[in-house]
Amino acid sequence: MESEEVNAHYICISCDRQFIDVYDPPKGYSQELKQECLKMYLNGMGFRAIERVKGVHHTTIIHWVKKLGEQLPDVPKEDVVPAVGELDELETFVGSKKTKSGCGQQ
Repeated sequence: MESEEVNAHYICISCDRQFIDVYDPPKGYSQELKQECLKMYLNGMGFRAIERVKGVHHTTIIHWVKKLGEQLPDVPKEDVVPAVGELDELETFVGSKKTKSGCGQQ
């Protein structure tokens, strides 16, 4: 049977503060897990939903999104027309609906 090495905890006699002999800081998350969480966010999943699925705290995911957002280029000026545009298909469908009220009745 293997024994795990456990850090000893101590209490200072003069000030009653607790401390350990060796501090092992958290290792952090892998790049793969970060990428998966960011893809989930970009595909419309909420921060808390990602937290439930991946086990990463939602504020950590928010931090990753903000950090990634800071690396993006600035948006073009309003007077500059972009060469490529995108139109959402839902907007097109709603705009071309034949019935104006529920169940096809007016």
